[in-house]
Amino acid sequence: MRAVYVLDVSAPSTPSVAEQRALLEAARGGEDAFRRLVEPHHAALHAHCYRMLGSLHDAEDALQEAMLRAWRALPRFEARSSVRTWLYRIATNTCLDAIARRPKRVLPIDYGPPGPDEPEQRLTETIWIEPYPDEQIGLEDGYASPEARYEQREAVELAFVAALQHLSPRQRAVLILREVLGFSAREVAATLETTVVSVNSALQRARKTVDERLPEQSQQATLRAIGDEQLNEVVQRFMDALENGEVEPILSMLADDATFAMPPFARWWHGREAVADSWLAPSGPAGELRCIATRANGQPAVATYARSQEAGSYLLIALDVLTLEGAQIAGVMAFRTTDAFDAFGLPEAIPAGAATPAVD
Repeated sequence: MRAVYVLDVSAPSTPSVAEQRALLEAARGGEDAFRRLVEPHHAALHAHCYRMLGSLHDAEDALQEAMLRAWRALPRFEARSSVRTWLYRIATNTCLDAIARRPKRVLPIDYGPPGPDEPEQRLTETIWIEPYPDEQIGLEDGYASPEARYEQREAVELAFVAALQHLSPRQRAVLILREVLGFSAREVAATLETTVVSVNSALQRARKTVDERLPEQSQQATLRAIGDEQLNEVVQRFMDALENGEVEPILSMLADDATFAMPPFARWWHGREAVADSWLAPSGPAGELRCIATRANGQPAVATYARSQEAGSYLLIALDVLTLEGAQIAGVMAFRTTDAFDAFGLPEAIPAGAATPAVD
């Protein structure tokens, strides 16, 4: 296995006094001290693993493995770098090991061309990018350097996470460590056991690939431009139209080149009319759907529930993550992988006749 715990003697930051105290206690076998040491970084490390892997479940597995590696490596930690640098080094290499064992994850729009006339094909869920709950986005205020190009919420948007998956694993790691988390080229070189020249070269290639795949404006910039009031109005109109079985209101909200997809189904649609014909037309009469507003990947999202006569309630069937272009909907990624929704705090069912619950 790669030697991932050797520390960079030239790393500029060292553990704080509190960290040094916790390190001493943890090195003596203190699990509580170790927990205090890593807890401040846990959420941000989880988001880091998600960016690397494109999967909430894979991120959880990778972070658990990384924490186990860190615990085992603690006696060899010589405090020549900060605890943060050390933990990201371990987590990054754990993710690289995971990537080597499985295929990359994509969205349907990256899997193949739109195919409304092709038979519906449900593929294994392990090839699709999964949604990420906003509540779990780990923000590291005060850590990332001013040179970091991407905001940390921007760096979990669907378009960005999807673009990352088209990079080689090492390019992916370099871009995230340098331009999301703000590590220096020297720190990244130590993490990946390579040279600063190699890191800078990988970063240049990664930037080119990602920039070619990203829209001109991020969702964070779009949401700031339209404001919370207008955003809430767009989401409410979308939910009302779904619940009322109304096609025209949703059609009027779609951009001309809107896209719609339903992972784990490979098929997707492009263009307002194609989306309306294939998705909206068979949506059913009023009362068949119930909706709950939530957020995923730093974007507005709607949990959709369908009436089940057998269960006597509405059952969760999809999480629609919306991509906006101004106040219009440019994309709907309707994730149908309901086992990925536990982390969103969504109820599995809404009793018929009950008020729609709110999600905090």
